[in-house]
Parts: sequence; structure tokens; C-alpha cells
Amino acid sequence: MVKKSKISLVGLILMIFTAIYGFGNVTIAYAQMGYASIIWYVFAAIIFFLPSGLMFAEYGSALKDDHGGFYSWLSESVGEKFAFVGTFIWLASWMVWMVSTSSRVWIPMSTMISGSDQTQTWSLFGLSSVQTIGLLGFFWIIVVTFFTTKGIDSIKRVGSIGGTFIMILTAIFLAASIILLFVNHGHFQEPIHGLASFTKSPSPAFQSPIAIFSFIVYAIFAYGGMESMGGIVENIDNSEKNFPRGIIISTILITVFYAISIFFWGVSANWHKVIGGDNVNLGNITYVLMNNLGFFLGDSLGWSHATSVMVGNSLARFTGLASFLGFVGSFFLMVYSPLKSFIMGSPKELWPEKMTKLNKHGMPAFAMWMQAILISAVVLLVSFGGSGAQKFYLILTDMGNISTTVPYLFLVGAFPFFKKRTDLNRPFVAFKSKFWTNTIVAIILAVLTLGIVFTAVEPILEHDYMTAFWTIIGPVFFGAVALILYSTQTKRAKKINSQNK
Repeated sequence: MVKKSKISLVGLILMIFTAIYGFGNVTIAYAQMGYASIIWYVFAAIIFFLPSGLMFAEYGSALKDDHGGFYSWLSESVGEKFAFVGTFIWLASWMVWMVSTSSRVWIPMSTMISGSDQTQTWSLFGLSSVQTIGLLGFFWIIVVTFFTTKGIDSIKRVGSIGGTFIMILTAIFLAASIILLFVNHGHFQEPIHGLASFTKSPSPAFQSPIAIFSFIVYAIFAYGGMESMGGIVENIDNSEKNFPRGIIISTILITVFYAISIFFWGVSANWHKVIGGDNVNLGNITYVLMNNLGFFLGDSLGWSHATSVMVGNSLARFTGLASFLGFVGSFFLMVYSPLKSFIMGSPKELWPEKMTKLNKHGMPAFAMWMQAILISAVVLLVSFGGSGAQKFYLILTDMGNISTTVPYLFLVGAFPFFKKRTDLNRPFVAFKSKFWTNTIVAIILAVLTLGIVFTAVEPILEHDYMTAFWTIIGPVFFGAVALILYSTQTKRAKKINSQNK
């Protein structure tokens, strides 16, 4: 038997950084709320990211020998049925994410090649741009699944590369901003007008309490993905110590990077001049800001106009490369970890034998290929199915909106029950007081619930009742499918067991 290499503490931190930290989250935050986004990102880290990360660290270190990650954490805390429903909703939301990402991943690649997003002009074999992107998405899913089935080394290697490039991109941005501060004698392009700059958004779209609270929800979403690490605990070197260490270090790093990066965008980008125009949107904001940073750096250093333009384009291209590799790292992890948590964590009798069988690399290859076929089919349907299929994609996206948050209600809500167990070896304990454990759990559940409610209410207030319906029905639909599947498979398992007696 080939000895599998383990993921080091540094490798784990890079993987967490790749899966969670989004350089694009920073630029979108600055575009939506300016400096005022900092306080909400720190708030989200304190209220959600840090405490939930510590909970996941306790889950992971105590249940490190369980193969299920997310599923095992729930089943060992509150029971099998609860775990099946929660994990199914979680898996469904990540599958919707993979459908979306298989198309979005080509935007940074196009920017890397052309200096701007040219995907709308792409055509292969006489196909339209939408069909071309769909075909590329199909091959993307097949290729990623192929390499991922070859073992954890592929995931570790790609995840580390993606994390490294995102860190390099962030370092270039911070270094350029610091140089600009010196050259311009501490002058910020986005002026700071006292405390008001850090509490009020420059955007007219984020002035009302509901709009501001919707941004808080977005800030919480920017920290999502930590739970996906549960599926790789067994592959981490000295996991009972390094897993919680990796989570804590990553939490601090990501929060600090988010806060500093948002603040430093004010060094090079005046909100009204750079972002307030009609040609800037949330899809291209990252590349617009990096291009502006490069041009402004060259201009401030006294370089020629042509050189400044070249620097701006070069930074935009490198941003495309780093974003592409970040997408690759996240996709390699998500195509494996959620499915593995579900299939390998749940009782084998609930699945056909092939679904739980591991290949020589220790991967549930058959289940992964079934997932790839399903995602690929949806991608091709959306791309080649015309306007009806495009509407189907919008419905899928709306269904996934709240479904990405609901699983956290399951995980956080189950934590007090996990703490009640006295038969577990707990190498890492962050929450020692029952009172504070329950209080923190209640606060997180309240914030998440309010976030879900506001996410559902917003389209209703805008009279977009169709979006509101599909947004609300998402977790209900996925939960109902999970209950039906669980009931059917349980009856099947009981029937087989009775026949074998």
C-alpha cells in the first residue's frame, strides 16, 4: 500500500486561504460600502467567522478519525436523519456553485490573455459565446474530476498554488499602495472625513438600514467555506493540533487582510471617479481597480503615459491569472470534499455499493464521476437550451442563495449537543463554559436567521416575487428531496437486511 503524504500546517493554511479569502470580495466591498465596509467585515469575523471556525476546529479534532467531515459532525451530535438533510442541502448549494463557477472561471482567464473580459466574443466550432463557455465548462468539470480522483496530492498541490498566487496578488496590491502613500505624502485618493467615512457608504444604493444589513449578510458570506475542510482532516499531518491551529491562524490572517486591503483601496481609487461610472460593475470591478492602481502608480512615479497604461494592463492580467488559479484551487477542493463528507460519512447501506467504493488513491471515484455527469448536464442544458434554460439557471442560482447559509444553522445549532457528549477525546477545546457556548451559539443563529430573512425579504420589497419564491423554496426543496431520499434508502436497507437474515 502506497503511503499517502500528509498536508502540512502551512499547506492547510494556504488551502483555507484559497477556499475562503477572495480578493474580489475586497474590491466588491469597497465598491458597495467604501471604507464603511471594514467595520462590517470585522463584525462578521467576530460574530461568525472566528467562533464558527473554533467550533469546526473542535468538531474536526475530536472526530478526526471519522471520514465524513460535515456529515459526521452532525450525525455524531444530533443524529443520522438530521445530518443527512443538513449535508444534502450543503452539497446541493456547492453543486449550484460549481455550475456557476464552471462558467465564471473563464472571465479571469480571458482578462489574463486580453487584458479585459472578452468571453462574450469567444466562439468555438461556430457556436455562440454562451454555448462556447458552456462547452468549456463541460470540459473543465471533466478535467478537474479526472485529476481529483487521482488523490489528495492533486488537491493539495493545486490548492497551494492557488493560495500562493492570491497571496502574491494581495502583496503586490499592498506594496503598490504603500509606495503610493510615500510618493503622495500620505494622501488618499478617497478622502477620509472623520468617523463618517467608516460608517456611511458613498454608494447611494447602500443608505437604507435594509440595504446595509444585506451587506452584513454579504460580509458573512465572504467568510464561508471553512466547513469544507472537514472532509480533509484525516489527510492533515498531526491533525488534532494542526487543524485547529490552521483554522485560528487563517481566521486572523483573512480578517486582517480583508480590513487592510479595503482601507488601502482608498490610496489609489477615488470612489466617485473610478467606481461611480456606468462602465463599472461587480463583474469587472476587481480588474478595473487593479488597472487603475497600475496606471496611477506609474503616473505618480513620473513614468510616461504609455508606460503607466502598460503597468495597469499588466496588473489587470496578473489579477486574471491569480483569480483563475484561485478558482482552480477552490474547485479542486469543492469537487471532492462536500461529496466525500456526504457519501463516506453516511451509512454505507444508504447508498449503492459503487457509490461508497474507494479507488486505489482513496477517492470515491464513482460518486465523483456521477456528480460530474450531473453538473455537466446542467451546464450544457443551461448553455444550449435557449432562454428557457437560462431561466432555469437563474432559478438554480436563486435556490442556492439561502441554501448556502442554511447548513451553518445545522452545524452551529448542533454544537451544544456535540459538547454534551462525554465519551469523546477532545485534543482541542475552545469553548469551556456551557453558558458562553450557548450564548455564542444563540447569537450566531440569530444573525444567520436575520440574514436569511432579509435575503428573502429584499426581492419581495422590490416586487420581484418570482425570485423571492425560488430563493425561499431552495432549502425547502433540497430538504424535501433529502427526506424522501433518506426515507427511500432506509426502507431499502431494512428490506435487504431482513432478506439476509
